[in-house]
Amino acid sequence: MSSPFEPFTPANGGRRAQEWNWQEEQYQAQDPWAQQQQQYQYQQPQYQQPVYDSYPQQQQYQQYQQPSQLAYTPPEPRERRSKFKPVLFGLITALVLVSGWQAFRVETIIQNNNDIAEVVSSSQDRVEKLEKQQTSANFDSEGIAEDVLPSVFRVRAGEFTGTAFAVSEANGRTSLFTNFHVVEETFGDGERQVTLERGNTRINATIVKVDQDKDLALLRANREIKALGIAAGDVKSGQQVLVAGAPLGLEDSVTTGVISALRTTEDGPTIQFDAPINPGNSGGPVVNSSRQVVGIATAKARDAEGIGLAIPIEVACETLGACGNG
Repeated sequence: MSSPFEPFTPANGGRRAQEWNWQEEQYQAQDPWAQQQQQYQYQQPQYQQPVYDSYPQQQQYQQYQQPSQLAYTPPEPRERRSKFKPVLFGLITALVLVSGWQAFRVETIIQNNNDIAEVVSSSQDRVEKLEKQQTSANFDSEGIAEDVLPSVFRVRAGEFTGTAFAVSEANGRTSLFTNFHVVEETFGDGERQVTLERGNTRINATIVKVDQDKDLALLRANREIKALGIAAGDVKSGQQVLVAGAPLGLEDSVTTGVISALRTTEDGPTIQFDAPINPGNSGGPVVNSSRQVVGIATAKARDAEGIGLAIPIEVACETLGACGNG
């Protein structure tokens, strides 16, 4: 027979109290009045239970509903850490390192270039010195004289003698340079004919053009004579030279020396050299180691030794206009 009651455990319960209550229930079941009283007693908790139980439920409902009645405060936004910041920082760091490395490399390259430039400059200086030494050692005055003298003549103009040399040839004619003071007397007398002498050779020549201020004269001979080469550029101090001419009328004479300086005087640029010259050398060529004419011997210092003067060949070519065109 199922009991209409649902047993519960008192607060001071325990197994023993539970067993005792069941015994009491059995005893009361035999007594109808007691059973009715017991039913009343058991029904009372059932009647009071909803009231008792409803309070916690209502309190729980109020507790549940209470948060919704409070003002809602949104949570403060948390700072989001960008995933790209570490990457960006890494890129900037790499860029700085690469820039520093490139700057270091550029500075190193510039330094290396400067070092190379110094080495090249030093090498060029050594080469020039070696060339000068070689030139000095290979200055073949004998060979130069042998090549130059066939183009150099003694000039006889009246009672005066000097020197002339061939500078160009064309159409069976040859142009020669000399000093104006060599042919000055003849030209002043209105004469134009002079004589070119070398050994047993006699060649008639004509005074074609003169420049008294620059002490230059152009002669023309109706005969082909080997012309000497013309040097380009300025001379340098210490450059070895050979002077050919007819000092005191002595043809086929040569002397050697060096360029002392390139000077500027009232008459224009003048070459100073130390090769000995004498009257009769006027108009003769001053030749370098390449068999090229650098100047025209024109005078010497009085009461001094080793100071000769020459007109630069470029000045003569520009003034008389005969170099290379016959």
